[in-house]
Amino acid sequence: MIESVDVPIIASHVPVYAHPGDAGADLVSVEDVHLAPGERALVNTGVRIALPEGYAAFVVPRSGLAATHGITIVNSPGTIDAGYRGEIKVALLNTDAREAFDIAVGDRIAQIIVMPVPHARFIPVDALPESVRGEGGFGSTGYQTGATS
Repeated sequence: MIESVDVPIIASHVPVYAHPGDAGADLVSVEDVHLAPGERALVNTGVRIALPEGYAAFVVPRSGLAATHGITIVNSPGTIDAGYRGEIKVALLNTDAREAFDIAVGDRIAQIIVMPVPHARFIPVDALPESVRGEGGFGSTGYQTGATS
């Protein structure tokens, strides 16, 4: 059985999981919004939560909106700290260069994922232990521009 956590909430539309086992629960808009091509907007969800200490929530895009309409979240994932009590708002961006996108009250606009998050103790050292990856960063897994197959 997967562990659950109680999260006190104030919301006209409580986030729901679409399917058993889903990681993210859907957040909906509580306002009508028109997103012109390339436009972004901070969209209200009407959701306020009280996460327990040691937890954070992350607001992530809905894959269907991204794939079908080019709608994404500017600061994805948006992080909600345990001490935050304000309304969860979603910074949506219409990446489509040609088509506007309309959001109506009740439309699913994002997902919220609640996770345990330990605090790290940052320990200054003179050198880091070796690893297989080492200092390999962007492109270190084989991405090459202009490569042919």
